Amino acid sequence: MKIKLERVVYIKMDFILILKSIIVGIVEGITEFLPVSSTGHMIIIGKLIGFNGVYDKSYTDMFEVVIQLGAILAIVVLYKEKIISTLKNFFPSNRVPARRSGLRFWIMIAIACFPAAAIGLPLHDKIQEKLFFPIPVALALLVGGVWMIYAENKYRNNYKGITIDDVNAKQALIIGVFQCLSLWPGMSRSASTIIGAWISGLSTVAAAEFSFFLAIPVMVGASAVSIYKHNIFALCSTSQLVALAVGFIISFIVALIVVDKFIKFLKKKPMRVFAVYRIFLAVIVLILGVLKFI
Repeated sequence: MKIKLERVVYIKMDFILILKSIIVGIVEGITEFLPVSSTGHMIIIGKLIGFNGVYDKSYTDMFEVVIQLGAILAIVVLYKEKIISTLKNFFPSNRVPARRSGLRFWIMIAIACFPAAAIGLPLHDKIQEKLFFPIPVALALLVGGVWMIYAENKYRNNYKGITIDDVNAKQALIIGVFQCLSLWPGMSRSASTIIGAWISGLSTVAAAEFSFFLAIPVMVGASAVSIYKHNIFALCSTSQLVALAVGFIISFIVALIVVDKFIKFLKKKPMRVFAVYRIFLAVIVLILGVLKFI
């Protein structure tokens, strides 16, 4: 009887973990590429559903990185033709001018990655220690929301002829510097890089797409470090590995849908709707924080 009861409890715990992984995967897939901060949402939702602080921190940290990798895979699938093209035409030739070569494109991505890597890697532990909590996230959501409204009114443009292949080194560096703001969870990597791209003269669609490609090396690198650091197979039980797989798949599927819709949205609509959402969410979280509910 005791063994049977323990088995029922174990199955229930497995079911709850899988259910939580589905919820977190959906939230990640929706928010990773929208200018609302996926990391901020992970911190808030993790607190609300009892994910962060309940399971081992090494596992939850790794879980968040793995499901982010699922969202990144959606970009690889959606933009596979562009990625394949940059690899096929990697070096300049008589057929491929230097400004359209894959080498140049990935150099621009590398330049944009550098500032956040230079600042984020040495400060990673301090940032997690001080800012990975609902109240700092809410403040970042609020500040970022107001900033988005201002930036869109002042800098957004619609130069439809500009593509991600037109990004030069100066523009890439500006975008990279703005990406550093996203080290504060709640600011949003997507919002920061899109605003930086606006300021440097990119069209909205080109800004968003460059932000998508910029996420690929950033998140693949973070995932590799996390998996190596935490020794994924030794750390996890079978049920935890299943939860990782479920979260990864859900995040991938949801991100596939969201990214496609987001690009179509940007071609016709302003981004202030996301800013209003950020401000609204920030106020709710701050109220919950003051009342000690979160």
